[in-house]
Formats: sequence, C-alpha cells, structure tokens
Amino acid sequence: MESSRTKPAGGPLALLRAEFDRTHDVWRSAMGGVCVAGPEAARAVMGNGHAAVAETSDFYRNRHGVFGPRSAQVAIGRAGRDLICRHLDARRADLPGLVAERLAPCAQWPDAGNLLVLRHLRDVLLHPDAPAHLHRTVEAIVARAVLAGARGRHSPPSRLLFRRRALPALRAEMSARRKRLGSRGGPSEPRDLVDVVVGGSDPAAETGDLVEVYLSFLFATVGSIGFALGWSVHLLGTHPNSAAAEPSWTVREALRLWPVAWLFARTPSREQELGGTWVTPRDRLMVCSYLVHRHPAHWERPDEFVPQRWARGVPDGAYLPFGLGAHTCAGATVAVRLLEDLVAILSRDWRVSVTHDGGGPQVGPALAPPRFTAALSPNGGCPGRR
Repeated sequence: MESSRTKPAGGPLALLRAEFDRTHDVWRSAMGGVCVAGPEAARAVMGNGHAAVAETSDFYRNRHGVFGPRSAQVAIGRAGRDLICRHLDARRADLPGLVAERLAPCAQWPDAGNLLVLRHLRDVLLHPDAPAHLHRTVEAIVARAVLAGARGRHSPPSRLLFRRRALPALRAEMSARRKRLGSRGGPSEPRDLVDVVVGGSDPAAETGDLVEVYLSFLFATVGSIGFALGWSVHLLGTHPNSAAAEPSWTVREALRLWPVAWLFARTPSREQELGGTWVTPRDRLMVCSYLVHRHPAHWERPDEFVPQRWARGVPDGAYLPFGLGAHTCAGATVAVRLLEDLVAILSRDWRVSVTHDGGGPQVGPALAPPRFTAALSPNGGCPGRR
C-alpha cells in the first residue's frame, strides 16, 4: 500500500489531478479504482447505452444498495422537481430582499450559501405546520452534516448520539404521514418533500429508506445548490471584470470549473476495454467530472474562468455537472434556475469582493468552496427592492 507521505497534499482531487497526464483518459489510480477523465469514455459510462456498467442511481443510493423500484425513483424525482419549481415561482420576488438580509454587508462562505438556500426553501423541505421539533431537527442536520466540514467539528460519539435522536424523529414523521395518506385513500398535492417521498414510494418500502431519500433531498438542495452558489460568488468576487457576463454564463462556467458532483462511481457489468484500459466487474470506475470539464482536447484555456465561452456554445460531450443518462439529476433545471436568479441579483445590485485564507477546495462527496469572506457593497439604486 502506498505511504500517505507519497501522496500529493490536498486529498483525492489533488491525487487524480497529479495522475492525469492529459494523454491517457482512463487509468488505474492509486485511489484503488479506475479513473475516467476523457469525455467520450465518461459519456459511455454515464449514458450506459450499451449496458457497459451495472445500472445504479447516485441520488437514491442507500445503506441497502439503491432505493427502488425505478418507477418510485421517477415519481419522487418528478414530484420533488415540480414542488420546488412551484415554490420558486411563488417566492421569486423574495430573493433580492433575502440576499440583502443574509449576505450584506459581508458573509462567511460557503456556509452563507447553504443557509440562504435553507431559508429560501425551508417551506419546501418541511411545511410550516410540521412539528416545531422537526424543524429544529432539520436545521440541526444541516448544521452538523450538510455544511462543509461540519462532520469534522463533532466527535464520533457526538455524531452517533445525534443520529440516535434525529433519525427516529424523521421516521416517526414518515410513519405518521403514511398513515394519513392511507386514511385519505391515495396521494394528494404534496406540501413538502416529506409528502413527496411518502406519496411516491412503494407502500412496502421501509420507513428508514424513506428517511434516507429525504436526507438525499436535503443534501442535494441545501448542500449542492448552496456549494454551487458559493463557487459562483467566489469566482465573481475574484474576477471583478466578469460581473457584466450573463448570469447563466457565470453559473455554467462555475459548474464547469468546480462541479459540486465531481466524482461518479460505477461498476462494469462485464469484462471490457474502456479508453485503452481493461476493466472487469471487480473494478470501481470513477468518472471524474472535474477532469472531464478541464480536458484540454475539448476546452480552450481549460483552467481559466471564462464565462464568455458560453456565448458561442461549447461541446456538450465534455460537460456533465449533473451526471448523464437515465440517472441525470432530476432537479438540474430547478437548481440552475435558482442559481441564475441569485447570480443575476448579485451582479445587478451589488459589487462583490472576496478575501480568503488561501485554502483550496473542501473535498468530500461534494466539492465545496474554500472558506472565504464575501463583502457586498451597493451597486447603485436600492438593493433588495424591485
């Protein structure tokens, strides 16, 4: 086994970056899997048009494997997306005031992005009439498990004790909602994502599995969208000349440079050649969207923040911030819409400046920004008002 002293500082992302020679797109990594960095190979794996890998889901993966059946995945994904979309339509006018309240005159990131998203989507995550203790539980989960580096701030015994308090509270709510659903004789319009999970799941599904799906929603919304917002703000603040770019360009370029979902795991379904490397079902494929998005054969100035590149279009084959194929994130369009609305407000109403401690990205299951302070100063007019 390789000594930790020989590995590049910075963790798994730094290791894969150091291994990528920009010539070989697929290789056996010191991380113990097969890294896929080439756009063509990545699309073959993620699209899975020829059943090259075992079918799986990133969002619905749980302690038993994968939550199912597939029909439940589709129903929950669509219902969750529609619920959030309706909420964004109804609350869009709240965003300028929310930015002024939560982010000005300065805020500590990336936590500020996560907490802003939590505030904006709180009624979707848990409707206002839900028990007060449950609202406190959800906020505590965000603080202790979703914010970047949060888990490292608590000891293992403390984390275990918290799980023993939080998970039963969520299971009890899921069970109560299931009983109410049964008494009504069928699903009705969901009020929040708990209703979405209960209404779209198979009646035989374990309550604990429903809790895991709900937690996936929590991590995907508050965590992933919040981190993506943090990367957009970080890039705006460190590239002041980019403020005039279209918000959609800024968001797409931030997701290109710093994809929050930076590594997708898959298992080959059979022995086969992939990008010049022979793989078998015993291997773990690691599709690294971070490297795909910076592949020099597909991107000009791949490591630079150039939002204007999106004005002329780019090769779709080298861009997969939300995955690809049947298991592409169902909420991708909703996430991008919220990000674009927020970046538009920041670019229009505020001048953003960033100072940080010089640290790199915070690498875990999600790729979170480094810790930084973003200062907002009014850009003329009266920020927060229409």
